[in-house]
Amino acid sequence: MKRDFFFATLLWIALTAVGIALVSRMVLFPFSAAHEAVIIDEAFRFLMLLGIPVFTFVLAGLIYSVIRFRQSGEMPEDGPPIRTSRSATWTWLGITSALAVFIIFNPGLKGIRELSANQEADLIVQVEMRKWNWTFSYPKYGVTLVDAQELVLPVDRHIRFEVTSTDVIHSFWIPAFRMKVDAVPGQTNILYATPTEVGSFQDDINLRVQCAELCGTGHSRMRAGLRILESAEFDAWIAEQAAGSP
Repeated sequence: MKRDFFFATLLWIALTAVGIALVSRMVLFPFSAAHEAVIIDEAFRFLMLLGIPVFTFVLAGLIYSVIRFRQSGEMPEDGPPIRTSRSATWTWLGITSALAVFIIFNPGLKGIRELSANQEADLIVQVEMRKWNWTFSYPKYGVTLVDAQELVLPVDRHIRFEVTSTDVIHSFWIPAFRMKVDAVPGQTNILYATPTEVGSFQDDINLRVQCAELCGTGHSRMRAGLRILESAEFDAWIAEQAAGSP
């Protein structure tokens, strides 16, 4: 029994090392273009690393049992019943409970605090969603884009999105930001993001605004392009919009 436990443990350690090496080097995430995306990606990778030893523990036991205790020929008779070890049960419960509590605090509460730490916005963008289009407003500049096909933002400015809906529940989602918030009729929900990369939907499909809540027959086409500009270019663009230029 001790010999089996020893070799199964070695297999578990080997599988865990391989899994951690793969996850550490793999490109798991699509293009990111916001400070908040980095926080979310790091939390996701950390959770995967925590999950690898648990997954390989089960996998190692399964693989070792199949190889070590395989039977050929006639179907063997059932072995003697194995009684549960109370100490093993409480040890497993204690370890898994501790992991669950740890995850609640990190990356859970820690990540929420990082994402909501800065509530001083450099720019406010009001997003009004409806079946099946968008209205983007920049109240500081008096600019409103109705039935907009594109959302334009400046790079390196902390942006406050004020999101609402006029009919049903929608969801405001920018894949490259990893951020999403529901748009609820009669309610304004807030989302903060800081773009860090210049680009547009033509450069990467993750630079788009997408409705992520099934909202009716036109849900699949409820999206708009996203263009992130340098600050000077954004100021010039917003001046053109304020002047009424197409």
